[in-house]
Amino acid sequence: MSSSGLLLAYRLATGALEPFAPPLLRARARRGKEDANRLAERLGRASLVRPVGTLVWLHGVSVGESLSLLPLAQALRSARPDIGLLVTSSTRASAALLAQRLPAGATHQYAPVDGPRAVGRFLDHWRPDLAVFVESELWPNLLIQARQRGVKTALLSAKLSDASARAWSWAPDAARSLLGGFDLLLAQDQRAAERLAKFGVRADGVADLKFGAEPLPVDASSLEAVRAKLAGRRMILAASTHPGEDEILLARFGSALETPEIAAGEPLLVIVPRHPERGPAVAALAREQGFSTGLQSAGEAVDRRQVHVADVLGELGLWYRLARLAIIGGSLREGLAGHNPLEPARLRCPFISGRHVYNWTTVYAELERAEATHCLANELELDAHIRAAVEGDDRLAVMAERAWAYVDRRDAEARAVPAQILKLLP
Repeated sequence: MSSSGLLLAYRLATGALEPFAPPLLRARARRGKEDANRLAERLGRASLVRPVGTLVWLHGVSVGESLSLLPLAQALRSARPDIGLLVTSSTRASAALLAQRLPAGATHQYAPVDGPRAVGRFLDHWRPDLAVFVESELWPNLLIQARQRGVKTALLSAKLSDASARAWSWAPDAARSLLGGFDLLLAQDQRAAERLAKFGVRADGVADLKFGAEPLPVDASSLEAVRAKLAGRRMILAASTHPGEDEILLARFGSALETPEIAAGEPLLVIVPRHPERGPAVAALAREQGFSTGLQSAGEAVDRRQVHVADVLGELGLWYRLARLAIIGGSLREGLAGHNPLEPARLRCPFISGRHVYNWTTVYAELERAEATHCLANELELDAHIRAAVEGDDRLAVMAERAWAYVDRRDAEARAVPAQILKLLP
């Protein structure tokens, strides 16, 4: 079947299924997967008025992609304060984060489901002049209708996962039609550019939008208050953990405490779950294993406990500034793909990770070559790093400086991207 035939079939299929979207969204809302008060936005019905004049629309599906858009959003607002800025995402966590950190004058909405009528309502209302997508957000109805309306489109940090590449290999012409229609396409890295080229799509350059961000913010008074409560204790941070990782981290931390010299230093393990709603369950797990444990969402502050569960969004900037070592979650077991190593690097916080870091393969490979981090071969390797953090091993600080130097250079490269975007504006 031709590319046009496949895309037409997709449009017809999604159109036929679209009447089932409202009950499915309501069911997801009951499970906490959607914002019950804003389901209309997912159906393309705007909850806000379109600003007058030129409008740039930025879309990132989840927290990671949304974070990578923030520097671009700020740069566009600074360079062109006359333009309107719409930022869409698809998850509740990303919406909460964007509500805190979008620049003044920017508007957030949930992205519509990729049904032809929902997409039509969305585009009829917002009428963007430029649409910017991040990584692999290739929704055919959204892209095709935007282009039909004369909207300029850009894809930044473009990549194709192994699964996506296998799927598109069955329809290479359709892939080429969708990907080749962008007015600007910047591949995430050289590996992504080569994979795109196999589908006959030429990248306009290489730039990873994950770079270019400012260091995570922190409230100065909160930082000083927590630092005072720590009173010199060595703190180890488990950042953005998933189910199955907390058990590993608690077991290795408990093993370390069996050494009298380690226990005498009263080290603290702070766990920041990737999804804050897991906080009470993580705290319960720690207590079951015999750790004295505090839960931040219950109003329990850091004190002399052994474990503190920081189940509040937007505070990683605080914990990275205080940690002697960060263990980045989303990487310690099969089925996960890694989380952002740039955030601790910008704050000169030493960090390590598990080996399941597919989403950050190139970055971790370059960091390891620079001896700026370490990806654990197995969970037992955690023991030596926990000991190094508690004992104040200078090698961790050296590792952190190397990571900072690498990320600082790549950040400077990424900050050149907004100029390319601005060229697409009227």
